[in-house]
Amino acid sequence: MTFGFVPSSAASLSTPAASATRLLEPAEWAAAGIPLLRNPREVVSGLHARHRPGPATAVVAVLDQDERVRASASFTRRPAPADGWMFRNALLSQLRRVVPHDLRRRTPVRTAVLLYCRDGDARWTEEDGAWMWGLRDACTLHGLRCGAYITLTRDGWQVFGEGRGGRRPSSGSAPEPLATAEAPPRIPRTGGVASDVLRRAAAR
Repeated sequence: MTFGFVPSSAASLSTPAASATRLLEPAEWAAAGIPLLRNPREVVSGLHARHRPGPATAVVAVLDQDERVRASASFTRRPAPADGWMFRNALLSQLRRVVPHDLRRRTPVRTAVLLYCRDGDARWTEEDGAWMWGLRDACTLHGLRCGAYITLTRDGWQVFGEGRGGRRPSSGSAPEPLATAEAPPRIPRTGGVASDVLRRAAAR
């Protein structure tokens, strides 16, 4: 599902100098202790197949401890100056739509990641910095762990702060089928007395 957002009157009164502070430089992001994705291509391909994002589309997803997508939403960024505060509000609004908050937990157990499809090349821009700031703040306000920020351009995808990326999917590529974009479910371990009892019960 795609949602748009419009700048609030408060945001329109903000000064460029104030907006400039609401972004994170790549070095700040890399030093923030963002948890690494075990299989970033799997996450990127899955979100790309689900939402089919075009330029100026953001996809925010919540991952469980096994890195499975539990909820996700996409929305299109309308033309406006890049502002981390506005991006934070837009992301928080989407998170509230798709998943309850975890503010009662002492430590976050779920992680939010952001995939942003945009024009241009893979180099960092101030717009990326504003999305990073917005993602970090939205996660804090929703009780989630701040996860990866990923860009999708014509050159492919890139996880900022990790130096990992790939050529497919890209902003212009066709989505992979979900069956191949996602890993198969894990097979439970077998063996031991409990497994023998279950096998005997199933054979009856």
